[in-house]
Amino acid sequence: MGVRLPQVAISAVSHVLERHGAFLPVDGECRLDRMADRLLVPIANPETADRLLDTAVDLAHDRNLELVVLSVVTVPMQLSLEHARDTLDIEDEEALLADVVERARGYGVDATGRIRFGRDIADGICHVAAELDAAAVLVGWRGRPQRRDVVLGSHIDTVLATAPCDVLVKRIDRTVTDVDSILVPVAGGPNTEFAAETAGALARAHDARVELLTVVPTRDDEQLAGARGMLTETSSSLGVVDSVTETVLEGDVTETILEQADAHDVVVIGAAESGLLRSVLVGDVSETVGREAESAVIMAKRHQGVSKTVWRRVRDRLR
Repeated sequence: MGVRLPQVAISAVSHVLERHGAFLPVDGECRLDRMADRLLVPIANPETADRLLDTAVDLAHDRNLELVVLSVVTVPMQLSLEHARDTLDIEDEEALLADVVERARGYGVDATGRIRFGRDIADGICHVAAELDAAAVLVGWRGRPQRRDVVLGSHIDTVLATAPCDVLVKRIDRTVTDVDSILVPVAGGPNTEFAAETAGALARAHDARVELLTVVPTRDDEQLAGARGMLTETSSSLGVVDSVTETVLEGDVTETILEQADAHDVVVIGAAESGLLRSVLVGDVSETVGREAESAVIMAKRHQGVSKTVWRRVRDRLR
């Protein structure tokens, strides 16, 4: 028996298939405001949707973003993409998208849903982000044990490397009921700036306090002056937040961040700003904090572009 969906939700779900890089509308109405910035939220199951929707709604409210909830249906090679919609059972995907879109609208957020048929999940996400000119992509990560051939996960690695927009990676195997305090490790650069912007949006949504933290190897005058200047500069990216603390600590960067994270509900950390190989995606510090922190973690990567040559070198060296 098919799932009966509310008509308002059905109209918000459109089907798209991929053929030679093109997007062909199949049916349904994709009601997108071309003047609005969009946050693309790929979901795979109800758990992913639940863990991402709260953050997506907070960001959408603060940044006046339109949510585009995406489900990518992978099509086996023996089936043509043109026949995928008529052959594959997508009732579950339609029902999930309809539910998430309706819930987002219930929070007062503009939202629409989209199903994409394609050969690869990450490619599907990146192509939809490009077609919609999305401002950012919010993806979920389960924090699985580290493997030599991947950084966060094969799909997430590809999105981080090739998405044509900003990327936020939220660890979704942590349950956070209340957000009262947010930690932002500060290293300077566009990714730290993006992390601070994200933290500011979450702080305003939850009336939470924010701690900006930077770690120095030694507490000499020059190191401290540079660290304090970086904190002050980053503070402006938060926007209006009622309670902001700026902290400079001495010690090992990763260990110090993890110790400080114990006192917070959420850590928003920028990806590494430079370097090749693993660091070109998120960086060793960000990855370790993402895996080991007991609090919720969101990793932020500002779109700066990674050349295909660099991405191939990263991928080949990780294998």
